[in-house]
Amino acid sequence: MYQTSPSSALHDSLKLVYICIMKSGGQPAYTSPDWAIRASAFDFELSRARPFAARYAAYASPTPMRIGIHDGLEVAIVLAGGREVHFEDHSVLQEAGDVSFIAMWEPHRWRVRAPGTEDLSVVFLVDFIGEDILRDSGWLNIFSCPPQQRPDCGDPVMRKRALAIGLELRSEIEKKRPGWETAVRLGLTRLLFAASREWKIAGRGRQRRQPGCPRLARIMPALGAVHARPAERVTAAAAAALCGLSPAQFSRVFRQTMGLSFGKFRRRAHLAYAAHLLLTTNHTMNVIATEAGFVDGSHLHRHFVERYGTTPGEYRANWR
Repeated sequence: MYQTSPSSALHDSLKLVYICIMKSGGQPAYTSPDWAIRASAFDFELSRARPFAARYAAYASPTPMRIGIHDGLEVAIVLAGGREVHFEDHSVLQEAGDVSFIAMWEPHRWRVRAPGTEDLSVVFLVDFIGEDILRDSGWLNIFSCPPQQRPDCGDPVMRKRALAIGLELRSEIEKKRPGWETAVRLGLTRLLFAASREWKIAGRGRQRRQPGCPRLARIMPALGAVHARPAERVTAAAAAALCGLSPAQFSRVFRQTMGLSFGKFRRRAHLAYAAHLLLTTNHTMNVIATEAGFVDGSHLHRHFVERYGTTPGEYRANWR
């Protein structure tokens, strides 16, 4: 593990890098000289009718850094080779059997380090797992704590188990046999149960809070509103009303679940969208500020430097 500077926290499109729909017959709809999406289930726009998305990719050579941010929880398994994953202030090198647990709307960078690397990602809403099987496991703790405290599956037995589940999921995603969606759900449930159980045993003597699925489900309307309306400043009162909670209840539940205040989460989401616009458009700073929910360019500039350690102009020039 090693540190990465805030100024390099984002440097590619902040929309999903995984929006790759497969052509019929299992042929990849997207390829490049260094990688190819081999199988994809849906795109990565989630809804209650489509509560998960998955993709399996194979890489012929190392890749540059890419970034992901999405509206679901993510479990990513390295099936072969090696890659590295960077969060805001935490990075880790991974090999076959290692797993990344990534929270909702959590910007993260990753790159493939070795030829022949294969990985599989499943992005899902909480309801895809639910409480019926994992009621007492506290699996949501994995996603609610800081990245450096999440399970790393470094134990050889756990790595072997994770790799076996990943290979099963790859087969289901590729072949799409009848009932494959249920098979993905069950495989993911097994992995989350194993990771949370072993993680609790190795919990370093700390009692971990149990957020539970209902708590996250209660604030989902607020998360969705911020994500869907980046030009608007959704107030805490409006977010509370969307969730059917009083402002005081909402503030308490949001902080308990997400580990930060709603205001701080909202600002981070707006900054992430501004960074996306800097890389994907030629808009002026004032236009980007307006589209990303800031008063003007100077307002955006101040918060951008505070968050990422670089100005919006420098960010665009260095990473575009």
